[in-house]
Amino acid sequence: MEIQIFSVLLNISGLIVGAAVFLLIVFSRKLCIIGEYYFTKKFWVVFLVVGLTGTIVSFFVPNLILSTIAGVTGFIFLWGIHETIEQEERVKKGWFPKNPKREK
Repeated sequence: MEIQIFSVLLNISGLIVGAAVFLLIVFSRKLCIIGEYYFTKKFWVVFLVVGLTGTIVSFFVPNLILSTIAGVTGFIFLWGIHETIEQEERVKKGWFPKNPKREK
């Protein structure tokens, strides 16, 4: 009986982590677009701080699911540094709107 309950909990934990990763990717992508629009590509520093914090926190969280989500958050935001810098190029190509208040 205990083995079956443990097995179901493992399957649920995979769904929880998968859903969290999906939502984190969507959130970080939107944050990348908004951050570049209002703050230029210098917004990458925010991604660095959140990424390093998430990665470090993952070492100290005793719960496996929360530790996994913290680690994934860290790495998603570290990848967001690259995406934020690339976002400037996407704006130059006209793929995303340029902030009209920003002067060259």
